[in-house]
Amino acid sequence: MFDELIPLSHCLTAPRPATSPIAYHAGRYFDADRFYGSAKSWVAKLRSQSLQRYALFTEDAYPFAVMLFALLHAGKEVFIPGNNRPGTAQQLQQLGCRLIGDWETAATFDYCLESTGCSDLPLSPLDLVKTRLALFTSGSTGLPKLVNKQLSQLQLEVETLENRWGRQLADAEALATVSHQHIYGLLFRVLWPLSAGRCFHSNCYINPEILAKRARHTAAYWISSPAHLKRLDQASPWDGLARLCAVFSSGSALQQEVAQQILTCSGQPVIEIYGSTESGGIAWRQQDSAWTLFENVTLTQTDDGWELYSPYLSEQTGLPLDDQISLQDDGRFMLHGRQDRIVKIEEKRLSLTELEQRLMTLPWVAETSALVLTKHRDIVGMVIVLTEDGMQSFKNKGRKSLIKQLRDTLYQYFDAVVLPRKWLFLEHMPLTSEGKIEQPVLKHLLDMDSRKFPYVLGIEKSGDSVELKLNVPKDLIYFPDHFPTYPILPGVVQIAWAEHFGKLFFALDKPFLTMEVIKFVKVIQPGADLKLMLNWKASSRKLYFNFSSEADAHSSGRMVYG
Repeated sequence: MFDELIPLSHCLTAPRPATSPIAYHAGRYFDADRFYGSAKSWVAKLRSQSLQRYALFTEDAYPFAVMLFALLHAGKEVFIPGNNRPGTAQQLQQLGCRLIGDWETAATFDYCLESTGCSDLPLSPLDLVKTRLALFTSGSTGLPKLVNKQLSQLQLEVETLENRWGRQLADAEALATVSHQHIYGLLFRVLWPLSAGRCFHSNCYINPEILAKRARHTAAYWISSPAHLKRLDQASPWDGLARLCAVFSSGSALQQEVAQQILTCSGQPVIEIYGSTESGGIAWRQQDSAWTLFENVTLTQTDDGWELYSPYLSEQTGLPLDDQISLQDDGRFMLHGRQDRIVKIEEKRLSLTELEQRLMTLPWVAETSALVLTKHRDIVGMVIVLTEDGMQSFKNKGRKSLIKQLRDTLYQYFDAVVLPRKWLFLEHMPLTSEGKIEQPVLKHLLDMDSRKFPYVLGIEKSGDSVELKLNVPKDLIYFPDHFPTYPILPGVVQIAWAEHFGKLFFALDKPFLTMEVIKFVKVIQPGADLKLMLNWKASSRKLYFNFSSEADAHSSGRMVYG
């Protein structure tokens, strides 16, 4: 830790003790001399290249720091993508970028981290205003949004962070479980440590056991996210985590019970940061439900919501926020979720609109609707209306094959962790009387256990009648025991399905009292395509059901409700 921050503009020009550690990478420490030497060597190489735009992606943080400052001092435009997927690479190349670093389509990249051949290369400090980084974030209209950040804006953020927590961190080393390819990781695990003279660790510590082991040997702090913190349990290395100087979290709001568990088990009050790529840091909180604004940051209420005024913005006009906020009398505020379709999945920002649009480019997809399903963790569900060709492919190749094709398409643009985990294929979207998609129905259908329920392929509603097109999965849990050599769908299961869907579409909140005129005409076997007709007679409080296929009637009856 230095007595004064080194400005980001001087990170390759300011004198540092030659042996002061910059980063811990590949099992050893890299000091200032080696950092300066390898970065300057790259400056000399890059200056000789006419291309101006570079897209930088690295798995480890130390090579990123070397390449970032080398590119900036070489006068290059630097684009920092959130992932290295082939689709992302293609988009960047269309913008005129040369890919540099760890890209899937390229050979292993040599960062020349041992090079010291140009250590004496004279460099001037960077211009804080003219030097910019181009980052990407999910735009509310679909495609990734390009956000330009002046070095001066990042410098102000670093100064704010150091003023708030620098004394607490002292000489601690930065350990992280978040990527430096996003604004939070970029600031907290690379730029802030470089400016403050703290050593940062190059690799991500996804395993808390390994992180805690490192913390036993050196003073350290943890740069984490709710996705990682909520995975801690009673068996986690709490003694090691108790030695940390601080625990930071950002990406989304941390559940209070998770924060309380960490405090109880390790004594660590988690410091949460609220902000975005566009806005920079907005506020922080610590074991509290209310957020405190950073210095010189203000919120102004408008007719449409809230606007942010911050020194971290390139323009001094207000930035509209998509979050729902309630301001308290003491100036702090509460968050109540987002107003747009940007969501956080495992703390990765995702545009549901972009997800839908990527699939809409496929010739066999007619309509899409992406939803977030909340379980023990949030996951994405995708509802798709197939074209005629798509439906034919669905019938010929099967559901699993089609899902694989869809995932492969999305995997070109998105990290695997945000890809849909639940899929629903329909002939058309269920609509309300106002013509809007019935989101609750879709969520319910996506949330059904495919080991116990059929796949829903079509929904037709008319007054108090519903017609469902169903496919019976071959791997239902009922088939092995009923019967092993000739599996059939038990009658009791057919009744349960009829009641289940009846409660979904009609105002039924209690079990039926009795059944009337139940008939089982023909058995239903694995893989069968069925039609389920449901009719609700409110006057007699009876639900009529009828299972049939193209050639046969299978079962029917009515359920009587009180």
